[in-house]
Amino acid sequence: MLSLSFFSNNMASKTFRVAKIIFKRSQPYFCPVINGRSYSTAITSGDNEPSFLDSVQIYFNKAAKISGVSEKTLSHIKAPDCSLQVTFPIEVDDDKVEILTGYRVHHSRHLLPVKGGIRFSPGVEEQEVAALAALMTYKCAIVDVPFGGAKGGISIDPKKFTLAQLERITRRYTVELCQKAFIGPGVDVPAPDMGTGAREMAWIMDTFRQFHPNDVNSIGCVTGKPISLGGVRGRNEATGLGVYYGVREFLSYPVVQKATGLSEKIEGKRIVIQGFGKVGYWAAKFFEKNGAKIIGIGEKDCGAYNPNGINIEDLFTYLVKAGTFQGAPNVDIIDDTLKILELDCDILIPAALERQINLENATKINAKIVGEAANGPITPAANDILIEKGIIILPDLLLNAGGVTVSYFEWLKNLSHMRFGRMTKKWDELGKSKLVELVENNVGRQLTESERKSIVQGAEERDLVYSGLEDTMVAACQETKSTAASKNIDFRTAAFVNAIQKIANVYEGSGIMFMT
Repeated sequence: MLSLSFFSNNMASKTFRVAKIIFKRSQPYFCPVINGRSYSTAITSGDNEPSFLDSVQIYFNKAAKISGVSEKTLSHIKAPDCSLQVTFPIEVDDDKVEILTGYRVHHSRHLLPVKGGIRFSPGVEEQEVAALAALMTYKCAIVDVPFGGAKGGISIDPKKFTLAQLERITRRYTVELCQKAFIGPGVDVPAPDMGTGAREMAWIMDTFRQFHPNDVNSIGCVTGKPISLGGVRGRNEATGLGVYYGVREFLSYPVVQKATGLSEKIEGKRIVIQGFGKVGYWAAKFFEKNGAKIIGIGEKDCGAYNPNGINIEDLFTYLVKAGTFQGAPNVDIIDDTLKILELDCDILIPAALERQINLENATKINAKIVGEAANGPITPAANDILIEKGIIILPDLLLNAGGVTVSYFEWLKNLSHMRFGRMTKKWDELGKSKLVELVENNVGRQLTESERKSIVQGAEERDLVYSGLEDTMVAACQETKSTAASKNIDFRTAAFVNAIQKIANVYEGSGIMFMT
């Protein structure tokens, strides 16, 4: 083992920092060993269930046994490549300094850059970050996004800090990443996660650019940015839209229809969503737009229920103003928010935290399909119980991959320095106009202005992003279904098998320097 710690002290500015990197020599690039402590990120799961990281490893091990990949390669895939822990202060009052801890884990650098969000949450700790980094590796592989997996975060409650303090925290964390070479358009490209958004990504990008003023691609050091600073249209709703595309695709498969008794149409499906943040909100919007009835929505303090369907925009507007569903019109309030998971429905979408469906409530789930919009919402034991009940599970590493897919599109946009559609929109419109004129002349009828516009209009950036995301999700779902059918396994195991085989192909194809 080799443990390196970095210390610096600056009394004039009243700041100091500590950075720790733990490496494991048996992996290339020198790879870390996460301390052997056991954490629980769930507030609903008993101590007799594995941690989030252990849960990911259990799913991995199950798939690894039937993947056909050698043990040597599997051990390399499973272990994280590098882990960074930093400690730094933030002055919260004139006479008070709070010491904060941040993390960044590179799970796999088989492809570069690595990719993964940065979350601000009191529950952030190294095992949670390592588990999320591993999921990012497998998630990118499943949807054929050429990134390795990473994750990061700071253990804070962002609501307890002012805007100015949050900016200083974000920039200081970025400085640590820059100094340790844990960020860059060709190295590590973070994105938003729980507790962060476009604002924080803009601060990260600006800080990185101060360290690399001559890097023409510096804008690509992070994704999820505001449009004005190099973001891509469609990124904000990408994960929720990907959830919609994935559920819609699986509903079209006869094997799913037979197992659930549901038709292939989204229209009329009764859907319950736990979590009304960015992912849950946008998933609800797209399901509602396409004819589904959102009958239940859970938030941190309570749930809202209406068997006839909830008006998503009205409820969201109320939540923004009131900060709670309590008192909202046209819904019944469920005081125990976890009971929202037990409502009778066609499709249940957990879009909140890890390990929400566990041994305590798995037998009470009354959905035909559970679509994991959150990361790790079902524990391994609960997963087995749901499968035994005949419930179809659409796994997180596939279903919520819309975010990283569109982050990939944003990264490509940043490296090309050009908005999608800029070079092709007018050319497409010209070709379509000539085709419409030819048809009009042959049939003897002129189209109205609105008809012509709807047919001729060229693709905007958002149109191209939606199209690329839909194609990606459909292809990944089809691959997962095919593997599940050929090996007679569930969709989660099939998704892991596909991911493991794709990563193994990279490692075995390129070789591993200094391994022997």
